[in-house]
Amino acid sequence: MSSVNSTGSSHPPTFFLLGIPGLEKEQFWIAFPFCIMYVIALLGNIILLIVIKTESSLHEPMYLFLAMLAFTDLVLSTSVLPKMLATFWRGSGEIGFISCLVQLFFVHNFTTVESGVLMAMALDRYFAICHPLRYSSILSMPMVAALGSLVLLRGVLMVSPACFLLRRKAFCQHRVISHSYCEHMAVVKLVCEDTRVNAAYGLFVVFTVSVFDLTVIAVSYTMILRVVLKLSASNTRLKAFNTCVSHVCVMLIFYVSGLFTFLTHRFGHSIPQQIHILVANLYLLLPPTLNPIIYGLRTKQLRDKIVVFFQQRGI
Repeated sequence: MSSVNSTGSSHPPTFFLLGIPGLEKEQFWIAFPFCIMYVIALLGNIILLIVIKTESSLHEPMYLFLAMLAFTDLVLSTSVLPKMLATFWRGSGEIGFISCLVQLFFVHNFTTVESGVLMAMALDRYFAICHPLRYSSILSMPMVAALGSLVLLRGVLMVSPACFLLRRKAFCQHRVISHSYCEHMAVVKLVCEDTRVNAAYGLFVVFTVSVFDLTVIAVSYTMILRVVLKLSASNTRLKAFNTCVSHVCVMLIFYVSGLFTFLTHRFGHSIPQQIHILVANLYLLLPPTLNPIIYGLRTKQLRDKIVVFFQQRGI
């Protein structure tokens, strides 16, 4: 039975998340590595946040942006994994209409925020390497806070209209979402009205965010590479390369899986649906799992502080 709101639009009170279509039996076992990755993501990012907060020597723009990334990863993974695991293990795929929209908002808002934080981290490395004498004056604490706030505000302003558009649509009686979480286009497919505006706005958000952020990232690292190659001291050059490699690894994991998910959902009709859903799940889980590992291992100052953190607790 549909419920009707004051605007005349109708929607079912609940949806049902199918999980991974075609792998309904296997997803019980698929949930175990997903659960392990989620635990690693929780522990890794919480440890990063605690270490950065408690160590005053890490209160620098690079580590503050890393703390923003860790917080974003925690929210992103937690917004989908608990419900996904319940669907995989217990078949508890039912989710309320409003809860589905809230999950959709958090997923797409914080993927947008993560892209913005990665862009801010690229700018941070650009100013640190290309303009070291002006670095502290350009990226002051107020500026770091302002960048973080703008990135969050951008996500909220760009994703909220997609949720409001869906809220006003009339949905068909078919309420099964062929996905593991409430992804925008997966929910749009259940609408009985014309959805061209929804689809067009989704494309606009993805292309606006990805093109702008990737352009800034590409220009920043091109300028960094030019400066690094001109450095005469091999130790300084190696240190700069090591720092940048960590950032590039994180960005590749996020953008490659994200663009694959987006493009296959809209254009890759020949790709099996279970492959698309698996990659979409990994898109939300791999970055939160690997980011703290990559930065914890490759950033010496942070690695040393983490070792001290464990030693103080007798671990």
